[in-house]
Amino acid sequence: MERANRTLVTEFVFVRFSNSPRLQLFFFSLFLLVYLLSLVGNALIVLIVTLDGRLHTPMYFFISNLSLVELWYTTVTVPKMLANFLSPQGVISVPSCITQYYFFFALAATELFILTTMAFDRYAAICRPLHYPLLLSPHLCLTLAGVCWCMGFLCPMFPSFLLAKISFCTPNEINHFFCDADQIFRLSCTDTYTIQAVGYAFSTVIILGALVLTMASYAQILATILAMSSAAAQRKAFSTCAAHLSVVTIYFGTLIFMYVRPAVKYKSDSNKIVAIFYSVITPLLNPLIYTLRNKDVKDALKVLSLQIHKRCHSNRGPQ
Repeated sequence: MERANRTLVTEFVFVRFSNSPRLQLFFFSLFLLVYLLSLVGNALIVLIVTLDGRLHTPMYFFISNLSLVELWYTTVTVPKMLANFLSPQGVISVPSCITQYYFFFALAATELFILTTMAFDRYAAICRPLHYPLLLSPHLCLTLAGVCWCMGFLCPMFPSFLLAKISFCTPNEINHFFCDADQIFRLSCTDTYTIQAVGYAFSTVIILGALVLTMASYAQILATILAMSSAAAQRKAFSTCAAHLSVVTIYFGTLIFMYVRPAVKYKSDSNKIVAIFYSVITPLLNPLIYTLRNKDVKDALKVLSLQIHKRCHSNRGPQ
């Protein structure tokens, strides 16, 4: 009865990070810097993999797909968050909120699938090196990437459709910086048990399924590395997996903490902090992880910078 008497709403209000204007401005500057660095880093990876023929391999093809996902992944949430830091009241319409929910989780699922495919790539390179060109042919790489993108955008479609059918009441405040599922459910006028169960089932199957496949690949990789007689060969094999394993650990760990658990009342402030890590910080870390320890990428960056320098010099002409 109490819910029935509440006022229906057509927009939500994001709770501010702080009531202090100075802190709001500080957060705006900090997240703007992180966002811009993330955009530049991921765009550079896509660019150099596209332009440098030496990087036209399955591993770098999937890394460029991962960076492309990260470009859109951060853009779904961060610009709106930045705008909210500067506005007296961060407002988003209900349809826009559900749209943001859909694209955020579609891109998150796509990233999971790409990371899983990258684990298979490392398995083929280390455990089946003689068959690697056949197992990861250019045609198969394109097919796998297409499947990752299509499946990623299909997975949240049904939960988003169910969300679009429910009504929302006052209070209409979202204690988050984007439209997370748990926050949307709390504002519903109607019983959302079925939708929450469907969303929980989808997230659990997707995350744990991707994790199991990834760990299966790494179990085979570990067994192969331990069977190598040369310590140098072991170090070289492990170094090819270190970057991907670091990204997998960070990304899967935070997603499991957030979404592979029953839909009960959580502490929204702690959820917000964890969400900042996997949706804002991780997209910045990925290009750093894949470039700082990667000689091929650093060499490609040097070549690209030299080409840009020569082009700028030739455009200026003789002084």
